[in-house]
Order: sequence, then structure tokens, then C-alpha cells
Amino acid sequence: MNPEQARLLRDKTRGNQWPRDHHALGTRKQHLIHFGSHDAEQLQQAHQLLLKIEGLQADIGEMANKLWVRYDLYDHTLHGIESLLIRAGFALSNSPLYRLKRALIHFAEETEVRNLHGPQRLIKKSQDIYSKAWENHPHGDHDDTPPDLRAEK
Repeated sequence: MNPEQARLLRDKTRGNQWPRDHHALGTRKQHLIHFGSHDAEQLQQAHQLLLKIEGLQADIGEMANKLWVRYDLYDHTLHGIESLLIRAGFALSNSPLYRLKRALIHFAEETEVRNLHGPQRLIKKSQDIYSKAWENHPHGDHDDTPPDLRAEK
């Protein structure tokens, strides 16, 4: 089970459904997928496969082994799209540069998706949190002597 499937299962069991009509700022993504071979027929087949998926746009790139994909993080991730292509028998470019680039994108998108689920941080309340923590933290100006004995010194 990949992280995308696990999130969907978790949300279904919790009853949390993402609003389909609401898109947060920065959730629209566009990436270039590099294939291992320069076979134009393979690229056309991959393009046709991706066009059948709802919420995913695919365009053939300038070169014979590249495919542009556009999607929203509420619906898809690059990792999920690449997993679909690999399961369908397509070979992605396996050079160290592209593997590193894909790993970085996968990490960034996974983090963004996880943050979309989390509660929004209230900026105005953050100062109160730090103030209360400071009040309860011993910071050297506290006298442990009971108040009634302080006057006798």
C-alpha cells in the first residue's frame, strides 16, 4: 500500500473528505516525466493512459521521451502517477539525476499533502503560547521562599 492509498483509506474511515471544489494555494502541480526509451509509440500509449484519469492533464513534451502532467494534490501525486505508469509496464528514466529529482518531488508533495490535512496554525495566538510557556518556565528570578518568610530577612 502506497502513502496515497493509505491516506485515502484513513480519510474514509475517519469520515474526513477533502472538499473537491476548494483548492488551496499551491496545490496545482506540473511536472515533466522522463521515460527511459525514446520510443514514440510508448509515449503515445502512456499519454492515452493518463488522459483517461480524471483530474489529470497530460501533454507530450518537446522530446520523444518526455510527458508533461498537471494535477491537483487533492487528487493525485507524482508518486501515484509514476506508480501507475510502472505498473502498466512503462520504463521511466533511471539516471541518478532523475531519481534524485523524483525523490525530492515525492518528499515535498507528501509533506504538502500531510500539511493540508493538519489544522491551520493561528498566527495571532502563537505569542500567547510562548508567553504562557515563559511564565511557567523557571528563568532565574524566582524566589522559592514563602511570601510570609520573605519579610523576615
